[in-house]
Amino acid sequence: MTGKKAKIDWDSLGFDAVETRSMFKAICSQDGQWTGGSLVPYGTIELSPAAGVLNYGQGVFEGTKAFHTAKGNIVLFRIDRNAERMALSTKRLCIPIMDPDFFKQAVLATVGDNLDYVPPYGKGSMYIRPIVWGTAPALGVRPVSEYTFIVFVSPVGSYFKGGIKPLNLKVETHFHRAAPKGIGNAKAIGNYSASLYPLALAKQEGFDEVIYLDARIEDRVEELGSANLFIYKDGVLKTPKLSGSILDGVTRNSVCRIASELLELQVEETDVYLKDILEADEVFCSGTAVTVAHVGRITFNDKVFEINQGQMGSVTEKCKETLIAIQREEMEDPFGWIIPVACLLYTSPSPRDATLSRMPASGCKKKGGGGGGGGGGGGG
Repeated sequence: MTGKKAKIDWDSLGFDAVETRSMFKAICSQDGQWTGGSLVPYGTIELSPAAGVLNYGQGVFEGTKAFHTAKGNIVLFRIDRNAERMALSTKRLCIPIMDPDFFKQAVLATVGDNLDYVPPYGKGSMYIRPIVWGTAPALGVRPVSEYTFIVFVSPVGSYFKGGIKPLNLKVETHFHRAAPKGIGNAKAIGNYSASLYPLALAKQEGFDEVIYLDARIEDRVEELGSANLFIYKDGVLKTPKLSGSILDGVTRNSVCRIASELLELQVEETDVYLKDILEADEVFCSGTAVTVAHVGRITFNDKVFEINQGQMGSVTEKCKETLIAIQREEMEDPFGWIIPVACLLYTSPSPRDATLSRMPASGCKKKGGGGGGGGGGGGG
């Protein structure tokens, strides 16, 4: 794929929002279906001070990436998984259920209109943030009447400052991230706000992140504030099982399949106890933002446990290298996870969406009808 890149210092990219050309926007009523929408110039938004998202946290989001690969393509990675999770998250928070096909078309349109902001091969990636929230005002605790869906993108570098280095983590004993039967398995905005204060305290003490324990007995590890966890011990790769309070990470699932099907390791999704992680041969975390990052030190009740002498273990390294190689098309993709954006632009089932035409943000039709919903307008 050819084309000029935006004038950005690619070598200095961090993990911060960079203004791009455009974003996708759609509006839907509580009893409607997601349809229509369009690209609009990237910019600020207006909200009522009584908006549902501001007062009651009614909002969910996703995170995925686009890559400029070794073959010169711009590709998406496992976008189907993100679309499915967004549908589950919206249902859990009483937001009109996001249609996976609509979600994928919105992501495609946004990436396609901002291709010059995808970092060159080997210089980073384009982070893609789809987000939906309750826009309409409400004083009472209830689902609001109207919702806004936006997809924006940003070129990014490494999530953790300093690039590849062993993470220094702290086991959190005073706070929980989520509780059983709550919304820990949804990508809800409130889950992340709950982690900000413990993370701020940990960073003041020199830690990179915190490890959360289960809220019931506090003897099992769950995840970090922004990533899933893995441990390797005695030939077995383990990750905490999905118990309802743990997010079903796309990268988590990818690592499990790579380890099991390509590296032929024994992989277990199971209870991982605190003693297991402190005695592990290797520990690493996974996520869209961090990809795979190895853990060098873990502190629990002021006692420091060094993992693999602070070095990246061979299993962690193989999982990381294989995942990145697939994402960058440096090796064949045996799973069918990679989808070239250039291909999607011409095989979209909706030619009008595929041409990325600009028009005012439109609403969604009512269920069973063709009229405009939410913010009005007949959708394009």
